[in-house]
Amino acid sequence: MQGKKNYQEKLFTSFKLSDRVSKENFYRRLKEVLDLDFLYPLTNKFYGQSGQKSIDPVVFFKICLVGYLENITTDRGLMDHCSMRMDILYFLDYDIDEPLPWHSTISRTRQLFPEDIFEEVFTRVLKLCIEAGLVSGHTQAIDSAPVKANASMDSLEIKVPADELEEHLSKVRVQSSRDRKAKENKAPKEQQEITASKKELQEIKSRNKRWSEDQDMRPGAKNKGSRYTSNKTHYSPTDPDSRISVKPGKARKLNYLCNISVDTGGHVITDVQAYHADKKDNQYLQDTVARLNRRLRKEGMIWEHLLADTGYSSGENYAYLEARGIKSYIPPH
Repeated sequence: MQGKKNYQEKLFTSFKLSDRVSKENFYRRLKEVLDLDFLYPLTNKFYGQSGQKSIDPVVFFKICLVGYLENITTDRGLMDHCSMRMDILYFLDYDIDEPLPWHSTISRTRQLFPEDIFEEVFTRVLKLCIEAGLVSGHTQAIDSAPVKANASMDSLEIKVPADELEEHLSKVRVQSSRDRKAKENKAPKEQQEITASKKELQEIKSRNKRWSEDQDMRPGAKNKGSRYTSNKTHYSPTDPDSRISVKPGKARKLNYLCNISVDTGGHVITDVQAYHADKKDNQYLQDTVARLNRRLRKEGMIWEHLLADTGYSSGENYAYLEARGIKSYIPPH
C-alpha cells in the first residue's frame, strides 16, 4: 500500500539536540576532547565590569575553528553556515532555537584580541595534540602559500621622494578613471616614500615599456590600462602590510605570504606565520625554524629533520640548520 506523508507543524514539540547528533559525528567527538576553558582567565582583562555581556570567548574561538575546518572566509557566510548545522550548534553549546551571535560581533571580537592571544590559543591546542600522541616532533615539513589581501590593485598609490611627500599629500593627484582613491590612507609615511635607487627606477621604467609592447600573452592583457607595478614604486593605502606579488601564470595581486609547518607524524600544523609577500621563501626560513624549535623544545620534543622545497634553499640556510643539528632535505636550485 502506497504511503503519503502529510506534514502538520506541531505547536509544542520535544526535541533534544544531542539525540540528533550522531556519536560518530566529527564535531561531537571534537567537543568531547577540546577544552578551551583556559580562555576565560586569559581574555578577562579585555572586558569591563559592567554593561552587556559579550560573546563567550570560547564560543568565539570555536566559531573561528569552524570557519577554518569548513573553509569559510567571510563572517556572514560562517554564521549562516553554523545556523544550518545541528552538529555545529551542538559543538558551540547553542540550542536549535537559540540565536547565534551576529557576524559583526565576530568581526569586532577578532579585532579586540591582540596577536599574542591567538598565538597562545594555537600553542595550547598544539599541546593537546602532543598529549594525544598526534605529534612526533622529529620531522617537520615547511611550505608557503600566498594569501590574498583585502585590498584592490586599483587603489595603489605611487611612492614619492621624501622631500615631496607633504606636498604630495596636500593635493589631489589627477588619475585615470581606472584608479580609485582610498577613503583613508593607513600607510605610515616611511612606506609612502620611495626608496628605490635611480638604477632600479630605470629598470622599472624599461620593464614598463616592454610590458606595454609585449603583453598579449599576459594575464589581464586585454585591459588597456594594464601596467607593471612594483613594491618599490607603489604601496597600498588601505592595507599597508600587503605587498604586490605574483605566481607563474597568475596576475599580480596584493598578498601576504603564509608560512606553514606540519608534523609528518600526524599531519598536525605546528607553526603558522604571515609575512610580507615581497621576499622569497628562503629569507623567512630562519625565523620559522627558530620559532618552531622553541615551541617544540618547550614541549620536550627533539626536532631532527626538515623537509622543504627548493624555494627555501640557500647557503646561509644550510649552514644555519647544520649549526642547530637539524638535517635538511631541501633540494638546491
